[in-house]
Amino acid sequence: MRAVILGVNGVEIADVEKPTINENQVLIEVFSSSVNRSDLLETEGQSFGHLSGKRKVLGATCCGKIIALGNGVTGFSLGDKVVAQGAGGWAEFNAADYRRVLPFPSDEMSFVQAGAYNSAVLTMHDAIVTNGLFKTGQTIFIQGASSGVGLMGLQIAKFLGAKKIFGSTRNYKKFNILKQYHADICIDISQNNWQDSILNATEQHGVDLVIDQLSGPFASLNLSVTKIGGRIINVGRLSGQSGEFDFNKHAERRITFIGTTGRTRNIQEHQKVAKSAFNDLWGAIASNHLQMPVDSQFYFEDVDKALIKMSQNQHLGRIMLVFKQ
Repeated sequence: MRAVILGVNGVEIADVEKPTINENQVLIEVFSSSVNRSDLLETEGQSFGHLSGKRKVLGATCCGKIIALGNGVTGFSLGDKVVAQGAGGWAEFNAADYRRVLPFPSDEMSFVQAGAYNSAVLTMHDAIVTNGLFKTGQTIFIQGASSGVGLMGLQIAKFLGAKKIFGSTRNYKKFNILKQYHADICIDISQNNWQDSILNATEQHGVDLVIDQLSGPFASLNLSVTKIGGRIINVGRLSGQSGEFDFNKHAERRITFIGTTGRTRNIQEHQKVAKSAFNDLWGAIASNHLQMPVDSQFYFEDVDKALIKMSQNQHLGRIMLVFKQ
């Protein structure tokens, strides 16, 4: 089969061995895969567990049809249209553990559209609901809201009944998009006084919950806009994996600070994340309460162009790789 691999000279298209499945896996004929920030970072030498097989097949997700089932697989049948999390998704075929596989939200969805949802919904549900303990009527700030995952976070907050939703971007020209996806107040974090907009809108208290996709220099700044007793969930490190931190302010405001990643989760934990998001939000996707804009599509042979577009940080929504129509 053909696959996108990380070779000695970087990202390549190569013929590799078609994967075989174990008792807990399904074999998926891949129609589309999303391009995630972590995929780009994987090509730049960071490790996110997205590589699979002897030839290092890339890709953290895929979308397609089940063409084979392991003996231990339950809940799926041959021909099912599914989305899956796990390594090796940028290939014509992918072996995925069935506990990280979910059905299409709607049979009417295209493979490109269905494939755009999966990782964003799971990531934000885990951050907002499971770790953030979000309740109807609370306030929330999505730090880094113009990414595909960020836009999903804004929508989930609205669907769950947030009192006020804040969303940030470095580019004020993206404010209209953030508002379209339910940000009540847009924050331009390229401005030095961006925290004032949140504090002024919350009577100087700050928000109940911050979902931080940026970290780096923003990790400490986020403390100022989180209410006393509030929560910060760190889901991304797009602005840096380390930085200064105001431990005194953290203590004074009695903030619960939680970091999340999929890299250190076992299969049972991954299954719980998938099931929880499925139970709470799959119906909202089917009814179009949650939508994921597809910024652009590239055939997998043009994966270099897709990665360049990701690196330019100008996209809105998902960049998708197409393997079959």
